[in-house]
Amino acid sequence: MNQNHPYKQRSYFLALSYLAGWILVSLLQYKALTNFGIDFYTAIVDAIVSNLCLAGAAFIVVNNMRYYLPGKERYWYVVVLSLGLSAVWLIAIRGILWIFFQDNETYMQMLSQSLYIRYTLGFLLIGCITMISLLWYTQQNDTKAQEKKVELEQLAKDAELFKLRQQLQPHFLFNSLNSISALAGSQPEKARHMIQQLSDFLRGTLKKEDQQWVPLKEEIAYLQLYLDIEKVRFGHRLETEILISEAAGLALIPPMILQPLVENAIKFGLYDTIESVTISIKATMVDRDLQVLVSNPFDPTNHQNAKGTGFGLSYIQRRLFLLFGRPGLLNSSSQDQEFTAQLHIPQINFEEQTKLS
Repeated sequence: MNQNHPYKQRSYFLALSYLAGWILVSLLQYKALTNFGIDFYTAIVDAIVSNLCLAGAAFIVVNNMRYYLPGKERYWYVVVLSLGLSAVWLIAIRGILWIFFQDNETYMQMLSQSLYIRYTLGFLLIGCITMISLLWYTQQNDTKAQEKKVELEQLAKDAELFKLRQQLQPHFLFNSLNSISALAGSQPEKARHMIQQLSDFLRGTLKKEDQQWVPLKEEIAYLQLYLDIEKVRFGHRLETEILISEAAGLALIPPMILQPLVENAIKFGLYDTIESVTISIKATMVDRDLQVLVSNPFDPTNHQNAKGTGFGLSYIQRRLFLLFGRPGLLNSSSQDQEFTAQLHIPQINFEEQTKLS
C-alpha cells in the first residue's frame, strides 16, 4: 500500500500520539512520586515499569480491536476488557516492583497504599485507549465498506453502460444488413460499398469500447461513417447539415451517443415520406457546457411521429443518467413541423476526465 495513503498517515499519527502520551504519563508519574519523597532512581524505575506494562496493555487492546470489533455489546465489552486488563496490569507492576524494591520498606508501604489509585488511573487510561481503538477501527471498517460499496456500484454502472452500448450495435446492424440484402440483387456495387463502410464503422466501434470520453470533432468524424451508410440506403433523399463551432469541436462527449439521435431523426424524418429530408446537427458551447441539437422534419398528423422516441432516446437518457447522476440532459420539442432533440453534456475538469477515461 502506498505510504501516502490516508490509512498510513492516520496510523503514523495514532502511533505518535500513543508514544507522546506514554512519555507524558511517565513524566507525570515520576514527578508525583518525587513529590512524595521517593528518590530519583526509585521514581524512574516505578514510572518506566508501570508505563511499559501500560504500553503492553495498550498493545493488547489495539490488536484485539484490529481483529475483533464488538457489535451491540461494545460498551459492556469495553468496560469488562478495561477492568480485566487493569487488574492484570496492576498485578504485573506489583510483582515486578517487588522484585526491584522488596528491601525498601518505605517504598513498598507507599506502593501498597497507592494500589487503589493506581488501579483507578490504569482503568481510566486503558478504557480511553480501548474506546479510541474501538472508534478508530470502526471508522476504518466503515470507510472500507463505503469504498467497497462505491466500487460495486461503479462496476454495476459500467456493466449497465456496456450492456446499453451492446444493445445499440445489433439494433443498427440489423437495419444495415437488411439494406445490404435489399441492394445485393438490384445494385450489387452499392451493396459491396455499403459492406465496406459497415466494416469501417464497426472497426471504429471496437476502438471506442474502452473510451468513455472523446472530443466532439472525433465523434462527428465517426458519425459521418454512419451517415455514409445511411446515404447508401436512402440515396439523394437523405441530406445532412452539420454545424459545429470550433470550441464545441474540442468539448468532450461520451462516444457513440449521437448515433441514436441521428438514427431516430432518420427514422421519423424519412420513413413516411418520399421527398428529400435534411437532418441538421448543430453544436455550440452554452455556459461552458456542450449543447447539441439534432433536428428533422416532423409531421404532426402522423401518430407514430407524434408519439415515439424509440429505443435511441431512451438509451441516451439512461446512459446520461448513469454517467452524470441527474436527469434532464436530453430534451425534445416540436415546432413548425420540425422535431428537435437537445443534448446537454456537462464538461468536467481535466483531472476528472482523466479518471473517467
